[in-house]
Amino acid sequence: MPSVYDFTVTLNNGERLPLASLKGKVLVIFNTASRCGFTPQYEGLEKLWQQYKDKDVVLIGFPCNQFGSQEPGTDADIAQFCDLNYNVTFPMSVKVDVNGNNAAQLFNYLKDEARGVLGTKGIKWNFTKFVVDKNGVVRHRFAPTTKPEELEKSLLSLI
Repeated sequence: MPSVYDFTVTLNNGERLPLASLKGKVLVIFNTASRCGFTPQYEGLEKLWQQYKDKDVVLIGFPCNQFGSQEPGTDADIAQFCDLNYNVTFPMSVKVDVNGNNAAQLFNYLKDEARGVLGTKGIKWNFTKFVVDKNGVVRHRFAPTTKPEELEKSLLSLI
């Protein structure tokens, strides 16, 4: 049976991050976009990162252009936008698809493990968030409308 630890993420700086290296940490994995109504969530996500990174919580953003073409830039453009506008310091991947035939396998796994409303599998929009416990079990899936600070209770229960 696959595990979240079977996947490796290519970060936007070209580095490869094997998720197996994060065993024992709580993961928050989410798709992002720079031109979305939910883009200001970067601020709250960065606050979560700053508050909990020393408590074994790792946030990883995955830019995606599948929803309203709201992430049209290159990986370098996205990194610059996140740094200049939101001072994002948590890891960000290269741009990926989260649905369809070219979806990142990590997201296929996450969607299988944590279904959406009414059991739906597909990701509906930017800033869908998955929380994975320290043992690699996908524990929660949060809608794009869920604000980052609303994840705090879930994180505290898993730390």
